[in-house]
Order: sequence, then C-alpha cells, then structure tokens
Amino acid sequence: VQLVESGGGSVQAGGPLRLSCVVSGVTFSKSSNVVGWIRQAPGKEREGVAAIYTGPGVPYYAEAVKGRFTISRDNNKNAIYLEMSSLKPEDTAMHYCASRPDSGTGSLFDPDWYDYRGQGTQVTVS
Repeated sequence: VQLVESGGGSVQAGGPLRLSCVVSGVTFSKSSNVVGWIRQAPGKEREGVAAIYTGPGVPYYAEAVKGRFTISRDNNKNAIYLEMSSLKPEDTAMHYCASRPDSGTGSLFDPDWYDYRGQGTQVTVS
C-alpha cells in the first residue's frame, strides 16, 4: 500500500487550501476501507482531523475542523481530497494521509489506528 499526498503550501489566515492523496494497493469500493487525514503540529502530538469510508463515502470530522474542512473521495482515481477553508494559524502542521483497509474496531481519529501512512505535506497558515 502506498499513499502520496500533495497540495500543501503556505496560505494566509482565512484562506483555502486543498490536499490530495492518491492511494495504491487498496480497494476503494470495499465498504470497510477507511482513509483519513492526520496532522502533527510542531511540538504537539499527532491528531486525526477527518476520515472517510471510501466505499459508501461516509465522512467524519474532528471538532476542531468541523464546518471548515470537507473530505471527499474519487473511487475511480483511488484518491482522497481534503478541502480546507477558513484556515487558522493553529492549522499549521504536517498533514498525512493514512489508510486502514479493514476498519474493524477502534477510533478513526486515533493516528495509531491506521495501518499505512504517507510521507506528508506541509500546511502553513500565517
């Protein structure tokens, strides 16, 4: 399984940014497949911010980003997107795409719940 993120960059507070993640080696149509976004700010622990069951397309959001971020998927491209709006300086972090092909039990906001993770893309909000 490989995950490749793109789309990070620097943006002013209040602005938008769109992250992309292409996942290979998993079946997106499988109802139990979950792909999520995890972030880690300097000096802070990793946190899950959003996730989606790629089969049915059901999204989940952490409270910190609810109403500002939108996660979506394109099953034809095995891709996940994170549309971020109203960005705040506290959103500055390395953002990682992560995959768990068979969801099972546990929290999809737990960064350690996932089986695979990409290299990350930096988001800086000033």
